[in-house]
Amino acid sequence: MAEGKQPRLVLATRNAGKLRELRELLRDQVPGLDVDTQVIDAASAGAPDVVESGVTFEENALLKAEATARATGLVAVADDSGLAVDVLGGAPGIFSARWSGHHGDDAANLELLLGQLRDIPRERRGAAFVCAAALAHPTGDAAASRTERGELRGSLLDAPRGTGGFGYDPILVPEGLDRSCAELAPDEKNTISHRGIAFRALLPHLVDALSSRPTE
Repeated sequence: MAEGKQPRLVLATRNAGKLRELRELLRDQVPGLDVDTQVIDAASAGAPDVVESGVTFEENALLKAEATARATGLVAVADDSGLAVDVLGGAPGIFSARWSGHHGDDAANLELLLGQLRDIPRERRGAAFVCAAALAHPTGDAAASRTERGELRGSLLDAPRGTGGFGYDPILVPEGLDRSCAELAPDEKNTISHRGIAFRALLPHLVDALSSRPTE
């Protein structure tokens, strides 16, 4: 890697869509940070997979951030996010990515969820995307760790629409809009998304964390 472009921040994810979204959220926000070369994912950093053993989005996000920071020696951020469906009591929730039994199988997850909601009328298909974003330092200073939460309310379609985004984006229509999250332009989605809200709330703490560490 070119001199002066060593990694400074690791995102505790192996999801290419999340990495792309989070890089865009951070672009031009942290002085001196080249998001394309200095913000890397867990695989590029050689970080191990972290078992999501928490029972809330916040617990899982912090587990991933702290373990990744310890393993890499870098400032680490992580998120845990999912879809909370009103009539399912908040499920799939923290199990969203593996709702069908296979982690990350978006098509299977969508098919199962839509089948479960087949007889639910439009007016009762309320749901929210929820995200907890966490920041951890390689020093292991728990007092410096932070978590922030974001939500995007909307209603669920009875069939997927759109080709953008990932996960459950094709079936959630945000409140006040007539398009699914998968039909929104990336900048438009990032402005209102649960992940965008959570990471913008975390951003001042992230700027402080990166500013306090020497630039290599």
